[in-house]
Parts: sequence; structure tokens; C-alpha cells
Amino acid sequence: MTDVKKRALINIDYTNDFVADDGALTCGKPGQAIERAMVDITKQFIGNNDYVVFAIDLHRQGDQLHPETKLFPPHNLEGTKGRELYGALEAVYQQHKASEHVYWMDKTRYSAFAGTDLEIQLRAREITELHLVGVCTDICVLHTAVDAYNRGFHIVIHEAAVASFDQEGHVWALRHFKGSLGADIQ
Repeated sequence: MTDVKKRALINIDYTNDFVADDGALTCGKPGQAIERAMVDITKQFIGNNDYVVFAIDLHRQGDQLHPETKLFPPHNLEGTKGRELYGALEAVYQQHKASEHVYWMDKTRYSAFAGTDLEIQLRAREITELHLVGVCTDICVLHTAVDAYNRGFHIVIHEAAVASFDQEGHVWALRHFKGSLGADIQ
């Protein structure tokens, strides 16, 4: 009997604030360069009726208790254009958001697992393989991958669909995914 892996796509933080030229915490051109791959991979997963999660950073103006407040300028603030998906990915989400296979999830920490119901949603669907795309490779994608590894999920990183504002961190994270987390890099 063949072991069929059920898979999900975790689409991480591909928002205006993280990608647009005028974004509050943008990775700029590297993030913009992956737009086509982000859209194509997302459409492929939606077309296959795979589970697609949009794990999107959420902050509130003036939140002095959040640890990122001391590290980064305000970004992905609730109710702002900066928190909307960047470019053509927004239209893909809007077209498919009513699907039972598409899930928008607010996250308030780097990892999509921290303080969310992500693991419950994945386990309920018997998903064993997570495909990760988005920004930033060495922050939110990395922390999500580490948590996925620690929970026993097989990880696939789509190299053409991850980016960071720190190229050295991006390259290091790609090595770490493969060498320390056993991820497949596609």
C-alpha cells in the first residue's frame, strides 16, 4: 500500500507592508520578484483542492506589550492597506476565499503555529506535508518551518517563492531548512 501524503500550502505574510516599495517593513525587490511564483503555486494548490492557508501577521496600533514593538516599526496593522495581500495574490485570495479549502488565519507571532489553531486545522484534515511560501525566509517562514518540524510534519520549501530583506539570512535559512529540518527544497 502506498503512503499518500496529504499536503497543505502555508502562504506566509505576502502583504503590502512586507513586499510593496512603500511597505512599512518591506523586503522590496526580492519580495516582488517572487510574486509570479507565489500566485502560480497558490493557484496550483487551490486547483488541486489542497488546503491553502493564508497565515498573515496581525498587529494593533500602539500595542506596547507585543515583543516586535521594540524590534520593528509598526507593520501589518489591523484594518490597513499594508495588511492586504500584495499584487495579484490578493485577487486569487478574493476569488477563492469562500472555498472550504482556503483559510485566512491571523497570526501575531513569527510562527504560524504560535497561538493559532493551525495545527488543529491540519490534523483534522490528516495533512502530513506542509509546503511553505512567503516572506521573510529567515524570520516567519523559518519559525513556521521549525514549529512544523517539531510537530512531525514533512516540510517543502519553494525556493522561487520565498524572499527576505536580508540576503545572507535568506541563504542561511535555505541551508537550515534542508540540513537541520530535513526539508525538501523545490
